[in-house]
Amino acid sequence: MLVPAFFLILACALWGLSFPVIKAIQFEQATRMDDAGSAFLAAWLQVARFLVAGLLLLPFVLRMPKVSSAELRQGILLGFWGGLGMVLQAWGLTRTDASTSAFLTQAYCVILPLIACLKFRRTPAGRTLLATLLVVAGGAILAGLKPDQLKLGPGETATLLAAFAFTFQILTLDHPRFATNRGRPVTLVMCLAIAVIFLPVVWFTAPTPGAIITAGASWPAATMVVALAVFCSIGAFLLMNTWQRRVSATEAGLIYTTEPVFAAAYAIFLPAPLAAMAGIEYGNETITLQMLTGGGLIVIANVLMQWKARPHKPAVAPAP
Repeated sequence: MLVPAFFLILACALWGLSFPVIKAIQFEQATRMDDAGSAFLAAWLQVARFLVAGLLLLPFVLRMPKVSSAELRQGILLGFWGGLGMVLQAWGLTRTDASTSAFLTQAYCVILPLIACLKFRRTPAGRTLLATLLVVAGGAILAGLKPDQLKLGPGETATLLAAFAFTFQILTLDHPRFATNRGRPVTLVMCLAIAVIFLPVVWFTAPTPGAIITAGASWPAATMVVALAVFCSIGAFLLMNTWQRRVSATEAGLIYTTEPVFAAAYAIFLPAPLAAMAGIEYGNETITLQMLTGGGLIVIANVLMQWKARPHKPAVAPAP
């Protein structure tokens, strides 16, 4: 039980890297492309990182037996729900505060237990309810959310819809019909699907056709895109697509809330070297009581779920 949880936490650690790296790329691109809007740059980055990830992963998948129809279908579904969630989250972020977006995005940790209630027709265990409350409180503190920011406008609605999309992404991995699928081909199809979803957004928001090339035409931007592709796309999603099926969807949703904890930790020391590499101004953050309290509650919630937890019957044999 602890082994799948460890690898999913490792996936969150890799996802957490994406926050300072993406911010550094945005700063670097802003210095070179005054006419490029934020929507174009955000969509371009998703296409670039997932397309590069797919191309890097392709040779390793070609060595394997043929991709099955179930693996193809699961990869497309994961790409659809993940891509849709990212689009809604990015759109919502332009119309609400970053702290509100960060908090509402984690709504899937509340939605998943509710779905489990309806599916199995029983109330969640006390351990699950307590862990969920701890995660909600920790997420609110970590995001710096204030009570007067809780309103339901277009940005908040889009962010909640993004959380529902991420919920269905998690549930797709939990579906029994995909129990024997291999993580590597599923991850390849998912990466290419996400790139395809964002491609029209890039095309219609580009200030000029040449901007699509210019956005990555510097060695710092190209290097950071490759880092995103290798660590935050291939590494993180390969771990997720391989190991999540060995825990319940509810538990997986709670584990994934550790991602902002890792992101906050990286923000303490990673921005300065990224700024030096890219020639931009991007300073390290400092450790705060808010960070320690919010992150601590999320960590406690996940330790609570793993401490003598009832084993989840895996859908497949343990991964080699």
